Amino acid sequence: MNRSSLKVLHLEDSAADAEQVQRELDRMSVPVSTQRVDTPDAFEQALREFEPHVVLSDHSLARFNSIAALKLVQARRPTAAFIILSGALDPHDIVTSLRAGAEDVVLKDDLSRLRPAVEAAMSVRELLEKLSPRQLQVLRLVADGHTTPAIAERLNLSGKTVETHRGEVMKRLGIHDLARLVRYAVRVGLVSPEN
Repeated sequence: MNRSSLKVLHLEDSAADAEQVQRELDRMSVPVSTQRVDTPDAFEQALREFEPHVVLSDHSLARFNSIAALKLVQARRPTAAFIILSGALDPHDIVTSLRAGAEDVVLKDDLSRLRPAVEAAMSVRELLEKLSPRQLQVLRLVADGHTTPAIAERLNLSGKTVETHRGEVMKRLGIHDLARLVRYAVRVGLVSPEN
């Protein structure tokens, strides 16, 4: 992980669980700034204002769950890694979460996996920070199967401008074919593998 600090948004309604997670985050190799929220409104506000690099989400809160949180992250902060923390999760829920775009699932009784999960998530996403917001839009639409004319129409750009953005995305990511570009977008949760 090549960054000097890390912002972590923690969606958790248990103060005791949050303290255990914070102790593990304090062992990271870089300084970590953490913000904990426990409501949908506070979560959405923190995505906008705190601009986290990583989102840790309890799987099931009283009024919110990790899949709803993941959808908000994908819409509002698509470059953030999303890791689910859970006391227990059945295999079906794990598969559903990963297919929806979660980076990893860490059980609360095995928090020693948290640091490696965060580090792996951040290393694969470092390249995304080289992209402008427009390039990120183009990447998402290309990976979602849209043609250049369809992207141009949707973003109100010329086809040539879309092609320029796509070329720059490939150059900045070091990916030179469409199949690998789509795999990367799925890997970082920009698009769902089902699309």
